[in-house]
Amino acid sequence: MPPAGYGGIEWVVQQLCDGLVERGHDVTLYATGDSHTAARLRCIYERQQPERMHQTAFEARHAAFALADQADFEVIHDHTGFCVLAAGQFLATPLVHTVHCAFDDVTIPFYRQFREAAAFVSISDYQRTLAPQGMRWAATVYNAVDVPTWPYRADKQDYLLAFGRVCEAKGFHVAIEVARRTGHRLVMAGVVQPAYREYFERVVAPELDDQITYLGEVDDTRKRELFAGARGFLFPVLWPEPFGLVMLEALATGTPVVALRDGAVEEVVDHGSTGFVCEDVEDMIAAVGRLHEIDAAVCRSTVEERFSVERMLSCYERVYRSVLSGASAQPG
Repeated sequence: MPPAGYGGIEWVVQQLCDGLVERGHDVTLYATGDSHTAARLRCIYERQQPERMHQTAFEARHAAFALADQADFEVIHDHTGFCVLAAGQFLATPLVHTVHCAFDDVTIPFYRQFREAAAFVSISDYQRTLAPQGMRWAATVYNAVDVPTWPYRADKQDYLLAFGRVCEAKGFHVAIEVARRTGHRLVMAGVVQPAYREYFERVVAPELDDQITYLGEVDDTRKRELFAGARGFLFPVLWPEPFGLVMLEALATGTPVVALRDGAVEEVVDHGSTGFVCEDVEDMIAAVGRLHEIDAAVCRSTVEERFSVERMLSCYERVYRSVLSGASAQPG
């Protein structure tokens, strides 16, 4: 951390660790050895290996390495998928687990089985509505962006932006349709993971031309430039997105969001103020024609007020205190 490319969760953890250290807490981060952090860094892998993401043995070894030190800490905060949580009931140290995934047919049985293994934090209220009954919820804590580090531009260039993991659930084909039918140039960027290569080659690649462009996985500097320059950010999400950090990244640069109504979109985008929450493609097309109604300064100030790192830090501090007081979570 921070991630060299794709990695919303990694950015959140980076900000959390650095912010807690700045507030005077003693923080240890378990991540790869090439990470940069204000916290004390411990690692079992010397470098990041995104190609091994989701390999169970790889993740389990990392989790075991971290949990061996549990006696050193007052509280453990887990942002991984499943390995740490599965061991939670056997830990003497209190465990906080932020749920970053969506609840579906695969994850619901897992969280039902381990519903009492941790004090759970949701990243949106919507996310919690899909959770199995009986999970010990401590709080909802929204993800955050470090607003001052994001460039702000009120004068925009004439292109729409779609950014993120290139897959069907993120609706890149919908973004292409919106751009075609409105006549706007569309710039797309983001990682194409092996599981979604077929989607990219079949659906996205044939559409590429002078109007529809794909830049690949860009570095962080270029990413911020793209967000700041865009007339609007298209977020045609087609799955129950538990949060959607890219929406905050767009708004922090003063770029309004045009999104489909799914997942936690309505908790992030204020319809008619910071963007438009749409029902279908026709709505998105109409919304693109109204982008001039959105004030870039309002987009920026909304993130500063509701989704700042300072606010996220304060929320997590309250969670830690409640865990240590023994009154951390209630079944829900």
